[in-house]
Order: sequence, then structure tokens, then C-alpha cells
Amino acid sequence: MQVLKFGGSSVAHSDAIKRICSLLEKKPKGRYAIVVSALGNITDQLIQCGQLASERKNIYKNILEEIEIRHLNIIRELFPITYQSHLISWIKKNINDLESLCDGIFQVEELSKRSLDKIMSFGELSSSFLIAEKLKQSGLDAVCKDSRDLIITDSQFGCAQVDFITSNHHIIQFFCEKTSEYIVLPGFIASTLENETTTLGRGGSDYTAAILAAAISASLLEIWTDVSGMMTANPKIVNQAFPIKEISYEEAMELSHFGAKVIYPPTIQPAMKKHIPIQIKNTFSPLDTGTLIYINKNTNISQPVTGISGIQNMALLTLEGSGMIGIPGYSKRLFEALSREKINVIFITQSSSEHSITTGIHETDVIKAKAVIDSEFAQEIHQRRIDPLRIEKDLCIIAVVGDNMKNLHGTSGKMFSALGRNSINVRAIAQGSTEKNISAVIRKNDFKKALNTLHEAFFESPPKQINLFICGVGKVGSKLLEQIDQQQNYLLEELKLQVRVIGLANSKKMYFNDHGINLSDWGQYLNQKGINMNIYSFMEKVWKFNLRNSLFVDNTASEEMAMTYDKFLKNGIGVITCNKIACSSDYDHYKKLKTLSRHFKAPFLFETNVGASLPVISTLNDLINSGDKIHKIEAVLSGSLNFIFNHFVGKKSFLEVVKEAQLKGYTEPDSRIDLSGLDVMRKILILARECGSPLELSDIHQKSFLPETCLNSSSIDNFYQELHRYRDYFFKIRSEAEKDKKRLRFIARYENGVASVGLESVSQIHPFFQLEGKDNMVLYNTYRYAEQPLIIKGAGAGAEVTASGVFSDIIKATK
Repeated sequence: MQVLKFGGSSVAHSDAIKRICSLLEKKPKGRYAIVVSALGNITDQLIQCGQLASERKNIYKNILEEIEIRHLNIIRELFPITYQSHLISWIKKNINDLESLCDGIFQVEELSKRSLDKIMSFGELSSSFLIAEKLKQSGLDAVCKDSRDLIITDSQFGCAQVDFITSNHHIIQFFCEKTSEYIVLPGFIASTLENETTTLGRGGSDYTAAILAAAISASLLEIWTDVSGMMTANPKIVNQAFPIKEISYEEAMELSHFGAKVIYPPTIQPAMKKHIPIQIKNTFSPLDTGTLIYINKNTNISQPVTGISGIQNMALLTLEGSGMIGIPGYSKRLFEALSREKINVIFITQSSSEHSITTGIHETDVIKAKAVIDSEFAQEIHQRRIDPLRIEKDLCIIAVVGDNMKNLHGTSGKMFSALGRNSINVRAIAQGSTEKNISAVIRKNDFKKALNTLHEAFFESPPKQINLFICGVGKVGSKLLEQIDQQQNYLLEELKLQVRVIGLANSKKMYFNDHGINLSDWGQYLNQKGINMNIYSFMEKVWKFNLRNSLFVDNTASEEMAMTYDKFLKNGIGVITCNKIACSSDYDHYKKLKTLSRHFKAPFLFETNVGASLPVISTLNDLINSGDKIHKIEAVLSGSLNFIFNHFVGKKSFLEVVKEAQLKGYTEPDSRIDLSGLDVMRKILILARECGSPLELSDIHQKSFLPETCLNSSSIDNFYQELHRYRDYFFKIRSEAEKDKKRLRFIARYENGVASVGLESVSQIHPFFQLEGKDNMVLYNTYRYAEQPLIIKGAGAGAEVTASGVFSDIIKATK
């Protein structure tokens, strides 16, 4: 014989009945006990009736009238008119009984747990009655039996305890006498020996089915619900969660204890005692495999973790003091005190020195717990043998569960390293002696992030999800978005990376989408749906998302933006930037950012600060990390200046070439930054600092080729006027170089702790002489490259190559 439980459906009551009866009609020939919970969310309405009646609000009668009309409509929809009379009479009689009960509550203005149990029983009774009648009307051998006649409990209303000896006797006797093919029973409800209605608490309908299955030694217990089995994690939080095909009783118990609501621990216990398999199936997708819970699951040694779950809204209680060391009885007194107040302990850990005991409970029990513990240990606290109870709130527990964790080394290491990489701080840890569960207490705000992080670590073969928050969508930013959009399929297939842009901002607006912004229409979303941009509001949004593998990308030249990097790094969010301001600011600030990056394991990459997409910084770091010594750096680091001096030929004026470079996007929006040499000064400063030199920007020697009035111009327009006024001056500089068959190059140097920048004329034998267009070139003279320098050469300016450099840093950061 098999036991099947149906219910928990939020769809229309009549649709659920049709679906359930259709599934039953397709079952193979045999005997079935059908346990039914309330359908169509009627229980919520019934509870509301009782609450309103206790508050002396007559509108409970309106709800009862709605319930009656709803049931009458179901009868008219499901049954032929000749079959309706006795069904309608049954429903009306029960509604009248309900109304009488609510009237009594209305008079005394009190809703007891006993009365509420009686009210709630109507949902299960009506659902099981109508299903049984529908089966009979379809020609099947079905009978309805009230579970209250079979399952006997104590009088702990709201969550009664089952008297298994009496209940099993009643169940066995009934099923021996009744030979019907389908026996339909209401779940969740039972009764005392005095025939008072009780309920079995959370998951009570599943529990009813398990009690029946164990009593009659059923061959299988099927739980038909609205999900396709137990999941590897909560699918509402972890999109990549998938059903677990097979799971042991113990694993299911652990997961359900830690919040997997598909099945509750009491349901598993009776079936586990009799080794009855439990099959969880989806009423709406009956062909889905579902989850099979039984004793001998097929083990997969390579997969140590079966599922991940957690409990939110938890608090930690810590009892601590030197007076506890070596003194027996403290733990006993602590847990007895909590037990007296019926406070459930979720989590326990104790220091090996016996100096402290930490327990986790629901936040709702904190006030009761503090009062009872302070009372229990009042004398010890007064004598200062132990400290007053310490309470920490806004916490949660995450747990990884699996029978195979004891067979594989490194599971806990993998768990905590994954959390650490995403800056999720672990407050407390517990692991059972069976090694089937590793639990960690973390901040409540990190719950979603932690579940997704652990699910990715244990279950998801690549792709790895990367979440980007991008500021700056001008020339570089827009090219970056275009490149990411073009490369998404390649990244997914070849690098196993799923890159999502979650947030975008320009100087005026910002826009976020937690599912990822459609990059083909990002401009439309930003302009039409974006809200006013404020960097602090932007950061708050990023903190609130709290997504794993998050990166902040700065494509601006904003000083305000550059000064926020430390906040991102402290939150474990990597920073990718082509903005040179942060790394060329005060040396202490530069070092602070590097230290934060290491401490919080958040990447801080700024390759594009020096040579756009050229591997200038990464090559320098590789040389130093491998033990090489840097003797001298010579570099042409401004693609814009190199473009300008390469194109400053013939009759073209210097001003015309500068405007051409700006039009092509080779200079900063304010071209004075490039021409003043400030941009190159920042670049050589960054290289010097990467070599270990604590230089400041003011330490760099600069020989400017611009006249003073150009350098001190009040605006860009004024700057251009000054360039026009000094056109002969620039022609003279060029002529003198041409006369000696040399070329003008703006060169940066670093040697023996000294850095300098300035315009120079180079001869034909110098490597810089052949530099064309907007190319950059860096010469590294090192201990290993003493005779010939290591040369890096290529395009050093332009939105396309700068964007590709930023993109490259994003990919590096994922590793």
C-alpha cells in the first residue's frame, strides 16, 4: 500500500481538485491512502475569521460568506447537478458550525489555540471531502475518513504531540477493516482522547501522511507539492538551484532543519524508522523526477555536498567568564533555562578552554532568553565569575549538508575560502561529529550572497558569474559595454564566465537591474529609467545588492570617484580603473588602496593608467616579482602627445594638430592635461611607485615646452587662443629638431629614485625615433635586461584600446 499526500497549492481550489483527481486516476491498480491539506489558501481566511471575531469585528461573517460561496461554486463546477444536493448540505452545515464557533469567540473576545485549531480544521476537512466525492463521482472506489478518528494527540493545541501507540492501533484496525481502493483523509488535524480537535504544527499534513505510512508499513510515501523536489538551495534566492534526485534521510533532516521548507523533520522521522522511501513530486509537473529520500542513496564521492540551506533572523547568545573553566553544570543550567521558556536552540558552539558557550536562537526569543539566563546566573554575574549575557543580532546561519563530506578532505576549506573571497565574515562555526553538516553564522545582510557563493563553489561547474557596476559611459565606457556585449558568448563558452552589468552611471543618471542590463539598449534604459546620479547613492545601491564576485569599474576622470575606491575595497568589491587620479594621489593613499586590496582579497587593477591596453604595469610587476631589479625606465607614455608631434608636419599649425587629436579621442576632454605633461607625470609616478619608490607628484622634475601663458590659461578656449598666438614658437621648436634630423618626443624617465618628464629631440638611432601615430613605448633596463632593454610598444591612446585594457583587467580580476 502507498500513502500519497496532496495540497499546499495556491491555485484555484477547483483546479487543484481536478489536477489531483487526474493524477490519482492514472495510478496503477492498488490501494492508496490519500492525505489532503487545505487547498487554495483557505487556511489564511479561516485564521483571519478567528482573529477578527476575537477583535469584535463583525466582518468575519463576510469572510465566511465568501468561503461558502467559493465552495458552492466549486461544487457546481466539478459535479453534475444530480450529485450536488448532499454536497451543498454538507458544506452549509460545516459553515454554520464555523459561524457558531466564531460567534462564541466574538462574545468572549478571545481566540484560544484550542478554538483556532477547530476553525482551521475546516480547510482540510472540506478539501478531503470534495476530493473523495469527485473520485466517487468518477467511478472510483473511494471513501473519506476523518483523521481525527485515527490520530490521537495530547492537548498541546497548535502543535500537539502524537500518541503513537494509540494512533497506530486505530490506524491499523481501520485499514484492516476498510478495503476501498482510495481512502482520503484530511491532513494536519488530529484529536485528543476527549475528541477535541488539535493540529500538528508546521508541515502537519506531511506529518499526517508519514504517521499513516509508518503505521501501515507502506511501500512508499509520496509528497505531492508545488515544487519539483528538494533543491540544492532556495530557488527564490539562488537562481541556479536545481532539484536533488536522491538524498538520505539524515541529509533531508539537516536541510529541513536549516530552512528547506519542502519537508519538515517530523515528517521524515516515522518513515525513517520503518525505512519507507519518501518521494517528493510536483503536482504541476508530474513528469519531473522529483526527490527520493531513502536510506541507501547512490553515493557520488566526488560530490561531497548535497544541499545548502540557512536560517535568517537569528541572534547569538554568549555566556562567558573565567569562572566557567573546569566547573561542571554551566551548560546544563543554560539549556535547562532556555528549555523552561520553550526557546529552541538552533546552534551551539563552545570554546575548547570552556571559557564561553555560544548558542543561536531566533531573534523573536531574545528578550525571553536574556531574562531567563540573567535570572539563572544572577549570582555568578553579581560575583563577576561570569560576564552578563552578550547578545548579537542581525545574524543568520548557513549550512552545507552532505553525507560524503566525511569522505573528502578540504570541504570546510573550500567553504570558508569561498566566503572569504567575497568578504563574508564568519562569526561562529559548528560541525557535527558525523561531519554531515558544517554551519556558519554570518551577517543577515550577507545571506543571499553567501548562499549564491557556496552554491557556485560546490555545485556549479563554470560559468562563474561576474557582476559589474560601471561608472562612466563616455567614449571609453561605451566602447567597453560594446566589447562586453560582443564577447559574452565567447566568455561563456571559452572562459566559462557570465559577465553581467548590474549598474551603470554617467555624471547625471544611474540605472540598476539585478538580473543584468541589456547591453544592446543600455543607453535607453539609463536615459529613460535612470535616477539622479550621486556617488554615495550609487555606493549604497551596490552595498544593498551585495552580490558575489562584484567589481566596480571607473571609466571617468573624476577625482570624487577616485576617492571612493577604499570604500569598495573594504566591502570586498574589486576596483578596475583607467582613472589615474587615485594611484597618483598622495603616496599614503596609494599604499592604503594596495593594502586594502590585499587584506580584503579584492582585486585593484589599473593597467590602463599607464599604457591603455599595453601590458606595461603587469610586465613591470612580473619582472619585480620574479626577482629582477629595475635600473632605469625610459618611456613615451602619451599616445596623444606622440600623435601630436608625429602629425605636426608641413604647414599644419600646432593648434590644428591638437584639435585633430582631441577630435579622435586621443587626448583627455581637457587637452591641457596632456599638453602640460601632467598626464605623463602621473604615469611615470605610478610606474615609480610600482617599483617601490615613495615618490609624490611634486617630486617629479618637469621641463615644460609650453609658454607660461598657455600653462596658466583660464579655460580651454583661452588655451587654444594662446596656442594660436604662439604658433611661430612651436614652428621654431619643430624646425630646430628637423634641422638636426631628429624627432620631438615627450619622454618620461625614472632612474635611481628620480623621475622626470620633458620634451626632447631624439636621433635616428634611438628606439623612440621610429614611433609612429599614437604609439607608446616603454624601455625597461634591468639586471636581466642590461645589454638591451625590454621593449613594450603599441597604441597608447584611444577609446577602443583603453576599453580593451579595462576589459582585460576585468577578466584578470575574475581569476
